[in-house]
Amino acid sequence: MKIPSSIWTLLIGIVLTLASLWYGQNHGLLPAAATDEAVLVDGLFNAMMIVSTGIFLLVEGILIYSAFRYRRRAGDNEDGPPVEGNVPLEILWTAIPAIIVIGISVYSFDVYNEIGGFDPHAIHEAPISQESMKMPGHGSAFAQRAGTALAATLSDTPPSTAPNLNQEKSDEAMQDPATAEVRNADQIPQLRNAPGVGIVAPTIGGTPDKAGKPAELQVNVTGLQYAWIFTYPETGITTGEMHVPIGREVEISMTANDVIHAFWVPEFRLKQDAIPGRQSEIRFTPKKAGDYVLICAELCGPYHGAMRAPVVVEPQEAFDKWMQEQLVASKETLNQAIAVNPTDLSPNEFLAPYTKDMGIKPEILHQVHH
Repeated sequence: MKIPSSIWTLLIGIVLTLASLWYGQNHGLLPAAATDEAVLVDGLFNAMMIVSTGIFLLVEGILIYSAFRYRRRAGDNEDGPPVEGNVPLEILWTAIPAIIVIGISVYSFDVYNEIGGFDPHAIHEAPISQESMKMPGHGSAFAQRAGTALAATLSDTPPSTAPNLNQEKSDEAMQDPATAEVRNADQIPQLRNAPGVGIVAPTIGGTPDKAGKPAELQVNVTGLQYAWIFTYPETGITTGEMHVPIGREVEISMTANDVIHAFWVPEFRLKQDAIPGRQSEIRFTPKKAGDYVLICAELCGPYHGAMRAPVVVEPQEAFDKWMQEQLVASKETLNQAIAVNPTDLSPNEFLAPYTKDMGIKPEILHQVHH
């Protein structure tokens, strides 16, 4: 009994559809989804994987079948039959990809909007906020901990290559990362001092249900070759690792000190550039506890591959405990610094001999400390 070709076509279509649906949901190519926004991105990725798998199996299947079915037989030296073309078939294989591309485009835009990426009115009048420029009162702790983070990053460099990694700039940042943040703020004085003058900054803001509402936690992030520095403006804590609590929306306000960097935690499914002279933002809600890695996803220099920082997502109790530990450590470091360097001078007067050589103006120091 000969089975009609239409039945074969139907059976093959069912098998391809089932195989595509299964693989699209079980490919295992993505890391764990650690934020609420990651679920939306994963849905888009899975849909694209389903379509891609179906097209791949269909095209490769036809190629293998044709290569076997229409191979040249022994002793067959004749030319193949002339083919004039098939207009309906050409319309079909043009229309189907066009429909798929349009569908994925609409779906992508919807996901981008749902995670807060579509905001045509996102304009910041002050690219670097006063809080992100402000060094905490425990400046010694800032320099020590941020310098330690940068030193730890650079310590992984093989000795043979370390001297070639823009050594002068890296040494300067390790000696006093606080001045690096001040220099970055000083790059755009005309925007900082001119109310009403704004620039469009790249932003992944709050989801539509949280639009216009402030995030529950703000973290200011500065990228520099080759480390990340995190500041919690509510407490003044500055550190080389980022901690965020589960279930609270976090707003990351970031900028760069030297060249373009990119904030990327694969488990968060969010990526955003950190641009010198501008403030860009990302908002997300962590949902899965764990230790993750912040990776710079923009080529920023010869040691770009090692520009990483730990990111810890933890319960609220553990986050509060960590914050308290950082405050205690900062206070102890400040007391030690005062004991070693007793002085009745104001911060500006105390720093003047050092900042003069760095080209930092007194008014910048005054603004930072106030």
